Amino acid sequence: MEQIYTEDKAFNKINFKEHYLTKGEYDNCKFINCDFSDTDFSDIRFSECKFVDCNLSLVNLTKTAFLGVKFKDCKMSGLNFNSCNEFGLSFSFYNCSLNYSSFCKTKIKKTIFKNSQLQETDFTECDLTSSVFDNCDLSKATFENTIIEKVNFQTSYNYSIDPEINRIKKAKFSFPGISGLLHKYDIEIETIN
Repeated sequence: MEQIYTEDKAFNKINFKEHYLTKGEYDNCKFINCDFSDTDFSDIRFSECKFVDCNLSLVNLTKTAFLGVKFKDCKMSGLNFNSCNEFGLSFSFYNCSLNYSSFCKTKIKKTIFKNSQLQETDFTECDLTSSVFDNCDLSKATFENTIIEKVNFQTSYNYSIDPEINRIKKAKFSFPGISGLLHKYDIEIETIN
């Protein structure tokens, strides 16, 4: 299959379930209000691209390369980021729904998750060093053998992180969110005025 190189192009309101995204490299491209749900991104390289108001749910990410990619206002449920190309893997998420997705065993240091839904998202054995979770819902997200050193959780909520099975040195939390570190002990924490 022919590989293409596309640079500085904007894709607006395209249903890629009907018009497949051609395999190749996309550099500094914008995808706005596009529907990619249930499509195939395998072996495609995205560099410095922006996805805005797109549906990427259940996209196949086998060997997909994301280098400095920004996702904003996107629906991204059920994605397996652990199948992406590891080389240079870097992205950020703003106001996205990443529920039921997996970052298992990925190295995504300094990743920004802002105003995003991460319910039942899997971060098992993930390296999140120096990442930021700003106002994110982490209900039932899995952190197991995860490196969350220097990660900022101060404004996020509904997380449950076991300090005994995760590396949390210098991670930042706030009260009352700190109770998310104590769930396994089944204790009650109350504020007294």
